[in-house]
Amino acid sequence: MKSILLFAAAALAALPAPLSLERARIVAGPSLPPAAKKAVAMLIEEVERRTLVHWSVQTSAPEDGNCLSIAVAAGMPAEGYRIKTGAPQPGCRVALTGADARGVLFGAGRLLRELRMSRGSVSLPEGWNIESAPKYPVRGHQIGYRSTNNTYDAWSVAEYEQYIRDMAVFGSNTVELTGTGMDSDGRSPHFRMSALRMHQEISRLTAEYGLDFSIWLPATKKNYADPDIAAKELRAWEAAFRALPKLDAVFVPGGDPGHTEPRILMPFLEKATAVLKSVHPNAGIWVSPQGMDDGWIAQFYAELRKNPKWLAGVVHGPWVRVTMPEFRKNVPSHIPIRLYPDITHTLRCQYPLSDWDPAFAITQGREPINPLPVRMTEWFGKYAPGSVGFVSYSDGSNDDVNKIIWSALAWDPSADSKATLREFSRYFLNLDATEGIFGLEQNWQGPLEGNAGVGQVLARFQDLEARATPVEKRNWRFQQLLYRAYSDAYTQRRLRYERGLEEEARRELAGAETSGAGPAMDEAERVLHRAVTERVGMDLRTRIFALAEGLFQGLGAQFSVKMYGAAGWERGATLDTVDNPLNNRPWLLTKFDEIRKLENEPKRLAAIHELLHREDPGPGGYYDDLGDPARQPHFVPDGEAGQQGYAENLPGPLAWISHANSWKGRPIRMRYTGLDPDAEYRLRVVYGGEAVAQEQPISLTANDGIVVHGPMKKPLPIRPVEFDIPREATRTGALELRWEREEPPSGRLRGAQVSEVWLIKKTGP
Repeated sequence: MKSILLFAAAALAALPAPLSLERARIVAGPSLPPAAKKAVAMLIEEVERRTLVHWSVQTSAPEDGNCLSIAVAAGMPAEGYRIKTGAPQPGCRVALTGADARGVLFGAGRLLRELRMSRGSVSLPEGWNIESAPKYPVRGHQIGYRSTNNTYDAWSVAEYEQYIRDMAVFGSNTVELTGTGMDSDGRSPHFRMSALRMHQEISRLTAEYGLDFSIWLPATKKNYADPDIAAKELRAWEAAFRALPKLDAVFVPGGDPGHTEPRILMPFLEKATAVLKSVHPNAGIWVSPQGMDDGWIAQFYAELRKNPKWLAGVVHGPWVRVTMPEFRKNVPSHIPIRLYPDITHTLRCQYPLSDWDPAFAITQGREPINPLPVRMTEWFGKYAPGSVGFVSYSDGSNDDVNKIIWSALAWDPSADSKATLREFSRYFLNLDATEGIFGLEQNWQGPLEGNAGVGQVLARFQDLEARATPVEKRNWRFQQLLYRAYSDAYTQRRLRYERGLEEEARRELAGAETSGAGPAMDEAERVLHRAVTERVGMDLRTRIFALAEGLFQGLGAQFSVKMYGAAGWERGATLDTVDNPLNNRPWLLTKFDEIRKLENEPKRLAAIHELLHREDPGPGGYYDDLGDPARQPHFVPDGEAGQQGYAENLPGPLAWISHANSWKGRPIRMRYTGLDPDAEYRLRVVYGGEAVAQEQPISLTANDGIVVHGPMKKPLPIRPVEFDIPREATRTGALELRWEREEPPSGRLRGAQVSEVWLIKKTGP
């Protein structure tokens, strides 16, 4: 034991001593560009914020060398930087050299990420040297000042500046706002100034930091071929452009919203580019083919082959039906492609969570706090090649961790997500939440009920919470992670409890032949209501609400429509859905009311029996719940086709809330084997999902084109429908089903939505 201790002591002694920088001064010459001086100010202020140590600035190195020099020098790639420790020229212990003003900014950010900071202490590992430059030239995020996001509309100019800084620390060089600031989206109760004023202020801030500023500007008029409409729109756009002190790019989505054929849209944008350049000569317009069908995509490619000199580039984003590699192949190579990744949503989005437990969709909805470091790294690796970078689609602060991951990867695609999260934790939290963040992502993988990791993740964060200082506990990023940890645990506890209550209620119903239909339903109803009258997890729920209040007060995050003025329940308002039923209670109570009205006891007993055996396909039959990854044995994954979707407010059994989607022209597929070749089969199917998809007819074919039913609209209200399977489809003992949807020429391309499927073996005529 003594030798081991001596070895450990020797090993510790061999480690380089940290470079103490509490008394350091910054040496920066007067010739630094203004944006580089802003970076110096950022460095000083962020160090002082965390340590109370104030670094002064002087123009020459002190004799003791206790300084940090900052300079701009040629010889490195654009936006690159070099940081050296020791005794580099001009005699300071640390030297930061940027290739340009942005290089200084990003070098200062990297230094902040590496500094070890606590109250009264600033240090850097001795001998730490690095030279780095970004791989992708475009690295940005949308930070939109509009009513429909979950946080940004409550921010002041100072809060926007802080967030712009935070993103720049991790390498982001572009800020994009949704709208122009002159549109009608001025209805948020949280606005502290007009949308136009805020857009102008953020434009000014990007100029001060030397960053790029762009706006997302959809072309939503119905007929741009009409000269009067086009002229009026151009005048409005020109006024918007002139109102902004700095503007580098305009992104016009071809859909979602905006539905104009490329042959009409592109000539209009050529005119808009001329207007833009008359105000901001170096700015350009980017356009996407979002929501376009095959015909319009072909038309879009044809417009690009005309070599439009005015076009700055094209964008690949949500609802672009072709993959990024296919898009790059068809877009002329000299035209750059910018990505528009949706990193903010969990469903009805570009990257749905295919193995998400439906309980989370019911309680967390589309826009929850969603740190997904592993998935984001995978998606970046598949999506980014062939592009010049990205500006993310974001509707609030809920995706903050994802922004950091994308920024780090666009700087260095080989960046390790664990190392990035360590830097995130060290810089933003002063607590090591790395493993906890990975744990939050794992909470959302697979069935929730038996996921033992959920409790472990909560315990990890509770331990951090117990050790955190008052300042750390007020940190909104830490509060977000705590909110998710407590929410996941509360949802799991309720899921287990409410599923148990439903099983108990079903046992009461199963005894209806003895007790009578009425008493059995009365007792089952009493059991189901215990989810409300005898709640579980109230300690967790109380903490969730307290954290939501802290996040609203400190960040402006809106977790409730009624309490905090969220734009809608689907906009991250997870307090409004936190207690949504996780079993079939609402549907069962509705069915009880219907059964009680039946005219005699035999009919009531028969209805209870049917209710209890609703999912039973009968002898030789099969049942699939296509919205639950754990209960779909015959579903055939096909890339993005069949992705899981949810209609969170849909009345009916829980199975109707979730569904599989056909998408981007790809079908939903199911495959059966081992069928009786001499039998006849009937299909029962529930076309669940969103009512918005009702207008586009759904068709179903078997095997190689055998029609089961032709194009039909989704029945509303949603209910099971049945079809005979043609005998020739099952003669080999195997069956493949394909659901497809007729798609509009421009739209969101969510196709057929299938919730449940029964394949029933017919036993008689």
